[in-house]
Amino acid sequence: MGATKRGHASSLSAIDFFAMSGASILDDLKARGLIHDTTDIDALRERLDSGPITLYHGIDPSASSLHIGNYVGVLALRRFQDHGHNVIVLVGGSTGMVGDPGGRSEERNLLDEASLAHNIAGIRSQLEQLVDFAHPTGRTDMVSNYDWTKDVGVLDFLRDVGKHVTVNQMVAKDSVKSRMESEHGISYTEFSYMLLQAFDYWWLHTNMECELQVGGSDQWGNIAQGVDLIRRRESSHVHALTWPLITRADGQKFGKSVSGAVWLDPERTSPYEFHQYWKNTDDRDVERFLLQLTLLEVDEISSIMGTHSEAPHQRTAQQALADAVTELVHGADAVEAANRAAAVLFGGAVPTAHDLAALRGVVPETEVAESELHETEPFVDLLVSSELVSSRREARQALEDGAIRWNGQKIDGSDRSILVAGSVAMLQRGKRNKHLIVMR
Repeated sequence: MGATKRGHASSLSAIDFFAMSGASILDDLKARGLIHDTTDIDALRERLDSGPITLYHGIDPSASSLHIGNYVGVLALRRFQDHGHNVIVLVGGSTGMVGDPGGRSEERNLLDEASLAHNIAGIRSQLEQLVDFAHPTGRTDMVSNYDWTKDVGVLDFLRDVGKHVTVNQMVAKDSVKSRMESEHGISYTEFSYMLLQAFDYWWLHTNMECELQVGGSDQWGNIAQGVDLIRRRESSHVHALTWPLITRADGQKFGKSVSGAVWLDPERTSPYEFHQYWKNTDDRDVERFLLQLTLLEVDEISSIMGTHSEAPHQRTAQQALADAVTELVHGADAVEAANRAAAVLFGGAVPTAHDLAALRGVVPETEVAESELHETEPFVDLLVSSELVSSRREARQALEDGAIRWNGQKIDGSDRSILVAGSVAMLQRGKRNKHLIVMR
């Protein structure tokens, strides 16, 4: 995962660059509400307009999967890449061992080297879905800061980095100040985090010609420290840009659900659940999320919102948001499967085997062998086992009333041939009560 040294000039000619990039990336970010702080926006605009730039965004590998909070930053890299710029995804192999004090009231558990390696491997596959590592114009690299920090001695670090930063600067940072004032305080380990992040920017600037670091507004202090270090050590002018932290209208932290984080790993959050998360977006949030979390053009989003405003109950904007974000993270097939699964659950569509597979882990299920079922009343057994009824008598009555469906079709409970070993089927009582039966 090592980096290769290169200049910031890409193989694109100036004419090709301007023809491909179209409107300024800064204009697009501004229209989407994705600019919070910059070092010097006029200087940054001039640099971006002059040709491709190399920029980076850092990700904390505290888990083996990215979550929606990470997604915002990775998508920012994709936006720059689509405008012809070169992007670097930095996975914090070394900073992950230290921990960023920002946004925490106490120090977190630190990861060992083996855990970090495992997490980085898991993150790579999700990054490949969102940014193009074989992009024909803007180039993409993934690096770990562990590669260039693991052999740096403490005396070298203090001499080359520490002497350029005053303690006064460090304790003035909001992330440090709030921790110092908390009951837990802040360890020297976490206090040093901003120096390590500044060192990263310096290393990427000197080895990979990186001229821009981007991140959330809570990272502004750390990012600005890197800009200052490069100015002091190299007499070079580099840039920084942050976007506002994205929160929900109800005050809940963005990317969180009742049960925890919304993960990009389909094994942690299924594509169906992921899609449904966005379909349940509050009307107050949906336009902002369309702008900030998708690659849909601003004009197209305006059109979607116009249609949505005419009939908000149809949730046109939420559907567009769910489809767009899910396609970016999981692909077009996952969008189709999620919409089909929703049609089965909420619209009464007859499920296919593919639909049923998409619903596993979402709808309660019971595993059973045909041989375990009553010879003449197998569906009575299934209804009781699935707890769709409370008694065998109630099961028989529901079957007699025509209230039971098997894969969308009414049954009377007499056709045993539809119980196929190795299959998954949906047993349903009424409109709302659904249960998967896994035959073995």
